[in-house]
Amino acid sequence: MTRVILVRHGQTEWNRVERFRGRVDLALNQTGLAQAHALAERLADWPIAALYSSPLRRAIQTAQPVAERLGLPVQLLPGIVDINYGDWQAKTPAQVAEAYPDLYRRWLEEPHLVRFPHGESLDEVRDRAMAALREVVARHRGQVVLLVAHQVVNRVLVCAMLGLDNSHFWRIRQDNGCINVFDHQDGLFTAVLINDTCHLGASPLKSFG
Repeated sequence: MTRVILVRHGQTEWNRVERFRGRVDLALNQTGLAQAHALAERLADWPIAALYSSPLRRAIQTAQPVAERLGLPVQLLPGIVDINYGDWQAKTPAQVAEAYPDLYRRWLEEPHLVRFPHGESLDEVRDRAMAALREVVARHRGQVVLLVAHQVVNRVLVCAMLGLDNSHFWRIRQDNGCINVFDHQDGLFTAVLINDTCHLGASPLKSFG
């Protein structure tokens, strides 16, 4: 059995103010840096054999404290880089809703049917991210591996590992700094944890409403 720990990077300023981030290479803000160190504390005694990160800075900065704590290198994994939002990148939801009202409505209601102008679709993200994940799992059979990625990537990966299609995208929550754990055996993934943020001192259950 192989165990996969899938983490979402810590907070950036664009997470805080809600802009479409995608391939913009943002740094963590102070909250995000604190989340990265809390993650390192949480994972300090986990038997992690290898650590992989999206090549974007916010993911690498999240991975670095964990890597230092465990004495592991951060290996870059291009297949789990954030989605390419194309023409939506760097815009706020309000700006997108004004410029692309029909497509934005479809994104909220039928995300699996959207391909961003000059960008990617969720199916394209899923194909490359699952290919990267399966390569890592094959390389580390019987071990524990950690991947640090992004909200969209994590959502489509969690859907895929649960056997759900991308129409369920909005039903998977992924908070900054969260942990997901899946076990892989005989070609199947089994969920152990999803969107766990206990190490951050706040539970998603407390932010209802």
